[in-house]
Parts: sequence; C-alpha cells; structure tokens
Amino acid sequence: MLSLPNLLTLSRIVAVPLLVALLWWPKWEFGYGVAFSLYCLMGITDYFDGYLARAQGTVSKLGQFLDPIADKIMVAAVILVLSAQGVLTGPYVGDMHVIAGLVILIREIAVSGLREFLGGLRVSVPVSRLAKWKTTFQMVCLGALILGQALPGWTVPVGSLVVNFPHTVGLTTLWAAAALTVITGWDYLRVGLKHMD
Repeated sequence: MLSLPNLLTLSRIVAVPLLVALLWWPKWEFGYGVAFSLYCLMGITDYFDGYLARAQGTVSKLGQFLDPIADKIMVAAVILVLSAQGVLTGPYVGDMHVIAGLVILIREIAVSGLREFLGGLRVSVPVSRLAKWKTTFQMVCLGALILGQALPGWTVPVGSLVVNFPHTVGLTTLWAAAALTVITGWDYLRVGLKHMD
C-alpha cells in the first residue's frame, strides 16, 4: 500500500480536486498556468509510478487497480470542467468539440465495464499500441487546452482568423484522441463479444 509507486498513483487522485478548483474560472490566467503545471506533474507521476513498480519489482494488485482509475478520474474531471466552462469551443463548429469529449468519456466507461466483465471470466485484455497512442493524444490535447487558457495572447493567423495556438492544437488532438478512442474501443468490444453468449 505504501510503496512509492502506489503513493504516486494516490497523489494523482488526491490532486484532482485541486486541479478542478484551478480550472473553475476560465478567465483566471494565473490559475490555468498553475493548473497546467499541476497537470504536467500528474502526467509525470503517471509515467514514473509504472516505471518504478516494474524497476523495483513492486508491481502490486492495488497499483494495477488504482493506476487506470487515477487516469480516468483525471481525464474525466478535466473534460467535464473544460466543457462546463466553455473551453471546448472553437471556430467553425463552435460547441461541437464537446462531442469529442463525450466520445472519450463514453469509451472509458464502456471499456471499464468490459474489463470488469472479462476479469470475472479471467480473460486478460492487453493494452494495444494504438491505445497507448490514444492516451498520448488525450494527455496532449487536455494539456494544450489548459495552456491555451493560461496564454490567451499566444495567437497565430489561420486564413482570415486569428486563433490561440495551444487551444487549436488542443482541439485538433482532441478529435484525434476521439477517433483513436472509437477504434480501440471497438477492438476491445470485439474481444469481449467472443466471450459473451
């Protein structure tokens, strides 16, 4: 329970309320700057908890249980708050970017349920390389969206528009993450269907 990898995982869960509080005011540039730093720190601990657990030979059932939960709590919290504060909006399609966030949330819930079902059958579903890319895009997009609110003056001309560069990168990678979410979610579902009557 008190191994360093498990403590790092628990620290991510404990930090989520603070992250949400910092994201609550969309025009608070300093708060979003601190939130971006905290988000990056949480991402670093996400890497090191698994790395240290494997390197030290301290991989535990608790860590295997908590690590994906910590990731999902953080991602879901950030998507929900950014949606509520109107951050998931952009040129041409307006609030339609929220749909990409919903796709990610629905997939996370569905895959969690599927893993629980397959776990009862003692069927393991390994994480695919494409799923790792999905996670990478997901982490980049949310970080960029947070950074865009911290640096509203960081703009670039795109045709007749002047857009916030980090925000635009965030929205673009959000859709990339949503597309990979659908593909990898379908892969997991196909495995699950083989074990359903």
